[in-house]
Amino acid sequence: MKVDGVPYRTIWPNDDGSVEIIDQTLLPHRFETATLRTLEDAAYAITAMQVRGAPLIGVTAAYGICLAVRVDAGDEALDRAYEVLNATRPTAVNLRWALDEMRAALRNRPAGERVDAAYRRAAEIADEDDQICSRIGDHGLPLIEAVHKRKPAGEPVNVLTHCNAGWLATIDWGTATAPIYKAHDAGIPVHVWVDETRPRNQGASLTAWELGHHGVPHTVIPDNVGGHLMQHGMVDLCITGTDRTTATGDVANKIGTYLKALAARDNGVPFFVALPSPTIDWTIEDGVAEIPIEQRSGDEVAKIAGKTAGGDVVTVQLTPDGSPVANYAFDVTPARLVEGLITERGIAPASREGLAALFPERSRGS
Repeated sequence: MKVDGVPYRTIWPNDDGSVEIIDQTLLPHRFETATLRTLEDAAYAITAMQVRGAPLIGVTAAYGICLAVRVDAGDEALDRAYEVLNATRPTAVNLRWALDEMRAALRNRPAGERVDAAYRRAAEIADEDDQICSRIGDHGLPLIEAVHKRKPAGEPVNVLTHCNAGWLATIDWGTATAPIYKAHDAGIPVHVWVDETRPRNQGASLTAWELGHHGVPHTVIPDNVGGHLMQHGMVDLCITGTDRTTATGDVANKIGTYLKALAARDNGVPFFVALPSPTIDWTIEDGVAEIPIEQRSGDEVAKIAGKTAGGDVVTVQLTPDGSPVANYAFDVTPARLVEGLITERGIAPASREGLAALFPERSRGS
């Protein structure tokens, strides 16, 4: 996608072996890149959310392995790098999947071949995500086209999304946003209701930023406005992303997604989840009971960063001194509330049978 007319991916290798990322902690007020040179740099980028979104976390971890084997290509160092990166974010399954792919690509190779093999496999994982997200957009586009055909001429299709499942969360295109970008580029009038997505405000700071740079009409709303919009017929469909999907179709996504799904069900608004297949955890059946939910620092709730009238970016405290804070980063939306799962192979019912029909080779191996 484009930033000020210049095409970007979210992560790319440099000629000297280092890795460049868009530092998402500085958006939307500053667009800067950061250079990762070591395993520790990659782990910090994931933990500090300089990069975030399940697919991008996975690719960053893959490049983290590359940075590690540049220093030491032995098995012990490879295993250490795997463990360091795997511990950075517990909810997103793409992280473990990408690390497994990298270890499998390197384990039985001579040490002298491992650096080149690592960068080659990491680049392949990045390219695969790009292609997967584009296909998710192709399969989700007919959902928007169908609504467009039913609406009076000139009225936009109103899509509500939550958090950032855009190209900033992947390599390109995004997951939930891929059908939106495809529709916009095809000339279909589309408008996006962008949840601010407290406490880290990924909707207000990231989704709105990237939609604006691509020219997609959008409106930022407080998280609690979605139900009101649905009651008044102002939302045609909801599309969110997911950090982990169970074999039975439950989805873990940014905290607040479950509440949107409940409001959508109560108001007859179709609720779809867009995901690449590496996000499916075939080993888990009950998302509520089995998916680990990350609890992050209370500072994310108690403090907020913003730009002053003078242009300075400052952080201020919102809560009283001494008030304890709980910061659960994700919730689980049961499959029964999900209209369909938009994948790179098509739209599946949110069920074991639906997913298995699209991915028989994966479901058999679970």
